[in-house]
Amino acid sequence: MVHRARVLDIRSDTEMSAEMATLGVHPAATGRLAQKARMRPVRLDDVSGPAAALLKQEMLALGGDCAVHRSVADFDPAPRPVILLGDLRVYQRLLEHAALQPHGLEALARASVEAVQAAASEEPRTLDCAGRVLELGRRTLLMGIVNVTPDSFSGDGLADDVEAAIAQGEGFVEAGCDIIDVGGESTRPGSEGVSVDEELERVLPVIEALAETGAVISVDTSKPEVAEVALAVGAALVNDIYGLRAPGMLDVIASTGGAACVMHMQGAPRDMQAAPAYEDLMGEVFEFLARRIEAAVEAGIGRERLLVDPGFGFGKTVEHNLTILRRLREFRSLGCGVAVGTSRKSTIGKVLDVPADERLMGTAATCAIAIANGADLIRVHDVAEMAQVARMADAIVRGWCDEQ
Repeated sequence: MVHRARVLDIRSDTEMSAEMATLGVHPAATGRLAQKARMRPVRLDDVSGPAAALLKQEMLALGGDCAVHRSVADFDPAPRPVILLGDLRVYQRLLEHAALQPHGLEALARASVEAVQAAASEEPRTLDCAGRVLELGRRTLLMGIVNVTPDSFSGDGLADDVEAAIAQGEGFVEAGCDIIDVGGESTRPGSEGVSVDEELERVLPVIEALAETGAVISVDTSKPEVAEVALAVGAALVNDIYGLRAPGMLDVIASTGGAACVMHMQGAPRDMQAAPAYEDLMGEVFEFLARRIEAAVEAGIGRERLLVDPGFGFGKTVEHNLTILRRLREFRSLGCGVAVGTSRKSTIGKVLDVPADERLMGTAATCAIAIANGADLIRVHDVAEMAQVARMADAIVRGWCDEQ
C-alpha cells in the first residue's frame, strides 16, 4: 500500500476546513480541527524571566511550547523576547489559565490571542475615509500615484502641469483605481523638502479637480498645514511617510474625520539610504508602527481609519526590503489594513539591473507577492497594468469571483 505522504500548504482556516470536508469529517468538527492544524508562532517582547518560565510551563501543559532565552533556566529576571508556539485554541486556553497566574501572565496571554485573531481573521474590514467607507479584504485596493513634483525618482513628476496631473488621475480612475495619491514634495533618496506654500500650490488644484471623479483622494504629505487644507478641499486620507509624527498632524486627522496611512521610515529622505541598519528589522518596524497606532487611537483616530505601511525603500537595504515583503503578513497583527508601495523602487532595479522606466515586470512580481502575503492595498504608478496583476492575484489568494 502506498500512502503518498504530503505536507499541506494551507494558509487559512477556510482552506483547512474544505480539506477536512474532502475526508468526510463531520461538519461540527471541521472548525475545531482546522484551528488545531494551523500553528501560529507569536513573539512577545520584554517578558520578564519569571513570566517566561511560567509561559513555558503553561504552553507545554496545553500542548504548545515557548522558546525562551537560555538564561531563564538560571532564574535570570531580565526582560527579553519569547516566541510562543501554538494554535488559536491553545492561546485561548492559555488566557483562561492565566487569569489566576502572577507576573502579568494574563496581559501576555490576552495580547497573544488578540494578535493571532487579527492576523488570522478572514472577515472583511473597512477603511473609513472621512465618511467614504472602503472594504478591505474582499479584493486588493489600488492607490494610483500622481506626482506634482519636478524631481520624482521614477521620472513621472508632472511639476507645474496641473492639467496633465488631473488627466493622469482621471485615467487612473477609468483603469480601476480606488485611491488617488497626490504628492507635491519628492521623497526620493537625497531629496530636500519644500515650503508649505509651495506644496499647497502644487497639490490643491489637482485635489480639488480629482475630488469630482468619485475616487478617494489621498494627499501624500507630512505637513499638518498641508494635510488640513487638503482635507478641507476634497482629500479624505493622509499618506504620511513620517508616520504622523509632526506636531499637530494627529489633531488635524482626528478633527477632520480623515483616514491616514502610517508609514515607517528610518531617517529622512535626504539621508535615509546612507547606511540603513537594524538589529531586529521586523521587530523595530513593527514596534514603530504599533506605537504610532497607539498614539493615533489616543488622539481619537480609530483603527478603522488607519492603514500601516512598512516603508519599502525608505531607510532599508535591498535585503531589508525583500525580507519585509516576504514576512509582510506579520503586520496584520496590528489590526489595521496593510499598504505596500514597491512600484518602480530601486530594489527592483538592483535585483533586475534595470532603470526606473523598465521596472514594470519587477513591480508586478512584488505586487503579486505582497497580495499573497497579506497586503490590502498596493500603491502604484502603472494602474492599468497593476489592476490586472491584483485581480489575478486576488483570484488565486482570495478565491475567484466573476463579480469582482
